[in-house]
Amino acid sequence: MSLFKAENRSAAKPYVTAVIVAAGNSTRMGGVNKQFLLIDSVPVLIRTLLAFEECENVNEIIIAAREEDIPRMFAMLKDYNVLKVKDIVTGGRTRQQSVFNAIRRSSPLSEYFAIHDGARPLVTAEIINKTLEAAFETQAAATGVRVKDTIKIVNTDNVIEATPDRASLWAVHTPQVFNRNLYLAAVDNVINSESFTDDCKLIEEYGHPVTMVEGSYDNIKITTPEDIVIAEAIINRRENDA
Repeated sequence: MSLFKAENRSAAKPYVTAVIVAAGNSTRMGGVNKQFLLIDSVPVLIRTLLAFEECENVNEIIIAAREEDIPRMFAMLKDYNVLKVKDIVTGGRTRQQSVFNAIRRSSPLSEYFAIHDGARPLVTAEIINKTLEAAFETQAAATGVRVKDTIKIVNTDNVIEATPDRASLWAVHTPQVFNRNLYLAAVDNVINSESFTDDCKLIEEYGHPVTMVEGSYDNIKITTPEDIVIAEAIINRRENDA
């Protein structure tokens, strides 16, 4: 059982550091860095950053990126007037190492980390704020959506072994938000945290519950070229609905 409990908060909002993970090698994009791909004329990473820039609860942003991409990213920040980015740090060999490198650069004032995939450019300030507010109450929260498809557990021979109840299955997205002290304690508690594919797993292993926040099916991750087409369609729909 976790030793961390929800705290009674004053009217002042906690200081929040957004950690944007943008250090992947974009293998499924043929080696082209997806952070720089354009979606309706705006780079993927910039769309992601502007959502956090707009979010009133976010105080600073730290980006973890490949070393060779950092100069270009700094130039982009200037071009698009992104002001909350405190620094861009070199990412690590794994996703978790990249996150650790970023949080080491966070302000001593920071009380919460909002960890987000740089390649999820369609996240909205509303989703970010909802997830932050949930984490402020429970110390750990993540956004996601209920799965639409029936999920099968399949063995190494490609034979179905089980069918989980779809009613209890969610696809977890980012941001994933955690109390700073809770997150650091969870990291210290786990022997091989680098093998985890998301940060919720760290907190689960530590024994603290993570609250799921209903997000949006629009909050896709840009992974393959087809995702760019889908993202542009979503943006066009949003513009038509506005």
